[in-house]
Amino acid sequence: MSVRLRELIRAVRSCKTQAEERDVIAKESAALREAFREQDPRYRHRNIAKLMYIHMLGYPTHFGQMETLKLIAANGFPEKRIGYLGLMLLLDERQEVLMLVTNSLKMDLNNDKNPYIVGLALAALGNICSAEMARDLAPDVERLLERQPNPYIRKKAALCAIRVLKKNPELVEEFADKAADLLHDKNQGVALSGVTLLLAICNMQPAMVEHYRQQVPTLCKMLRALLQGGFSPEHDVGGITNPFLQVKILQLLRVLGRGNADASDAMTDILAQVAANVEGSRNAGNAILYEAVATIMGIETIGGLRVMAVNILGRFLANRDNNIRYVALNTLAKVVAVDTQAVQRHRATIVDCVKDADVSIRRRALELVYSLVNQANIRNLTRELLDYLAVCDGEFKPDLTAKIATLIQRYAPDKRWHIDSMLQVLVQAGAHVKEEAVRALIVLISNAEDLHGYAVRALYGAVKQHLNTAAPSLLVAGGWCIGEFGEMLPTGRGGALLDGESPQAVGEADVVGLLEALLRLPKLAAAAREVALTAAMKLTARLPSQGARLAALVERHKGSVLLEVQARSCEYSRLLAGHAGITPQLLERMPALDEAEYSRNLASGAVLSPPTSSGGAAPGAAAAAGGAAAAAAAPASDDLVDLLGGLEVAAATVGRVSGSGAAIPAAAAAANPLDDMLGLGAAPSAAAAAGGGGLDDLLGPGLAPAAAAPAAASDILGMLGDPGTAAAAAPVDPLANLLGAGAPAAARPAAAAAATVPVFNQEGLSISFAVTPLPGQPGAVDIIASYSNAGLDDVADFNLQAAVPKYMQLRLEPASSTLLPALGGSASQQLHVVNSMAGQKPLAMRLRVNYTKGGQPVTQQLEVNNFPAGL
Repeated sequence: MSVRLRELIRAVRSCKTQAEERDVIAKESAALREAFREQDPRYRHRNIAKLMYIHMLGYPTHFGQMETLKLIAANGFPEKRIGYLGLMLLLDERQEVLMLVTNSLKMDLNNDKNPYIVGLALAALGNICSAEMARDLAPDVERLLERQPNPYIRKKAALCAIRVLKKNPELVEEFADKAADLLHDKNQGVALSGVTLLLAICNMQPAMVEHYRQQVPTLCKMLRALLQGGFSPEHDVGGITNPFLQVKILQLLRVLGRGNADASDAMTDILAQVAANVEGSRNAGNAILYEAVATIMGIETIGGLRVMAVNILGRFLANRDNNIRYVALNTLAKVVAVDTQAVQRHRATIVDCVKDADVSIRRRALELVYSLVNQANIRNLTRELLDYLAVCDGEFKPDLTAKIATLIQRYAPDKRWHIDSMLQVLVQAGAHVKEEAVRALIVLISNAEDLHGYAVRALYGAVKQHLNTAAPSLLVAGGWCIGEFGEMLPTGRGGALLDGESPQAVGEADVVGLLEALLRLPKLAAAAREVALTAAMKLTARLPSQGARLAALVERHKGSVLLEVQARSCEYSRLLAGHAGITPQLLERMPALDEAEYSRNLASGAVLSPPTSSGGAAPGAAAAAGGAAAAAAAPASDDLVDLLGGLEVAAATVGRVSGSGAAIPAAAAAANPLDDMLGLGAAPSAAAAAGGGGLDDLLGPGLAPAAAAPAAASDILGMLGDPGTAAAAAPVDPLANLLGAGAPAAARPAAAAAATVPVFNQEGLSISFAVTPLPGQPGAVDIIASYSNAGLDDVADFNLQAAVPKYMQLRLEPASSTLLPALGGSASQQLHVVNSMAGQKPLAMRLRVNYTKGGQPVTQQLEVNNFPAGL
């Protein structure tokens, strides 16, 4: 015989091991099966209660599902209460057994004697009903919503209607007017359920928003009554009258006022009243103020009201509760896109939040500071961030370093300040500096002719002072500058000192001594060692008096265990010994690098994005090392394999992300890491043979793989080949030979104007393409994909996949972000397309867009064939 529920719980809790617990549950399950077979109704409710406890422990309870239905069919309220509870716990909408309860639900919904039985049926229907049940019982729910005088039943019917409409959206029109009528109910519980139902209808059917805009005066009247009403003990929470209803009304007003000036004007006064009168000393008041701010920012309001909203968020930032401060930062990050000047007034408080002990607040504050920086405040904010960089936690340094480097490059007021600030970053957090930031610094220095002496002196001093603790990125940048401009280091040769520059007593022997000390470091990164060796080679032409010492230093590494270092040492020694006639020309200072060309190659925005790891190869290694020639990259399938299912080969070359966070073209993924020396990637292959249809075969099994072309070899000094590799094609960019002696590439023609192509706009998410033909390259276009989210929910895990016909080639860069925050969040992504049949066949593309919204994964498949003609 089975035991009581309390005794079962006591027996389970007294078990010492899992095996004992399983034994107790097995015995009780057997007793329950026996009781169910006997069909004894006296203890059925107790048996179902024990069954629910067993289910919550994770053991199978399918054998008791029918008993739950029998308990629901009983006449008494206690039995029905246990039965409906068991139904909601033991079953879900996918169970076929659930259909058997439809008749019992219908009878209970029409029960005129006991309203609590009707409430039980509505609660069960609102929790687990399937689409078929919702369709069958929708008339009963509608009747209760319209004619039932009992407010207890009406509010439950309104909440049940939300589930019914989610399962059957086509029924919205039947509930639309009845939902609006609930706003006039004097019972606040019914009004709250009605507002919740209206919100759900507006989210499910955006077309109904216009229909409900006529309810704005009613909602404003309700909100004013709650604000001005007297004390009501039934609804008072922390001195606030029914904050739950106030919050829901504000959310509904935000939906109704978005994009409509008349509706926004109608609610302006009440929003100002809420912002001015609600007390923020309690959580209930803060919740209302937060929703008021979100509503003000989400509708068409005037500037004064927005300033009031931002000031409320400023008060939130001063709150001691970390949750409220985080909410304020999160909201300000959305507001900054709408009204930057209002947010700027709270800049000091936001910067203080970057130094907070809570890591979540620090990260949010850093993102907000990043959005606030401009030409006017770059100096002050960068100084604050650099001061904090010196003392912040190690886990926070990668993000902070990447943000500072990006801000310096984007808003630097002059080149000297740019060099000084980047030098501080390299000294304080060089291990977290991405190699693209080092490349950008080298490009800047090479073009700042009047700062060559200052830059090499500054880097020389930093390397010398921090020799034993310096990160590889600092050593790479310093080694490159010493190799190029080392003759300016000895005192008196680098021109006059600049304002504020400290004098250094440096001789030629000191310069060589620093390189010797650098190369003696036992844990020196391979990239820094290669750059230092090349610098020593170049100084043989710049410091002739130290030639013998430098030659000995170069020759000393012929037996290095590092193949690249050994190869360089052998090549350089051979050059010094047998080719003295060409050495001066070969070791000339390299021409200034083309900043415009370099900036164009970084247009995708991935250059200074936060690194994915702080370990691995030294940052800047590929920027200044020169080195091995590229091996031909084997054709390989990429991330677009099986884009729409069943595909064997991809139709696009998608940029993958390396261990350091830099994008690497998929075709070159198997090649030497130094092949993509400046992030240029492998050159696209020749156009595929003409043939095949357009979108008919776009994603079919006949897709051709994206052919990989040999990457441009990066020669150490522009004339010396790496041993064991064949001669490679000329670099596609002058920066690919960063330490070479080649001349800069010819100036490019001006780029054509971009044409905007709308791609997708649904539920607040919009996608558009800005298409720019590349001059001098027939059929080649750059596409900037812009993503924006104007909806109420964040769009997370955003991922765009693309495929093109086999007569085209596509390279997809990583997106700037996979998160599109609600109310204005945006991101961008670059695509490079080459149409080998331009003028004969149009540019066409098929897209798959994956994202998560409201916790639900969404997949959209799109076809883009409205590109401008002739591409």
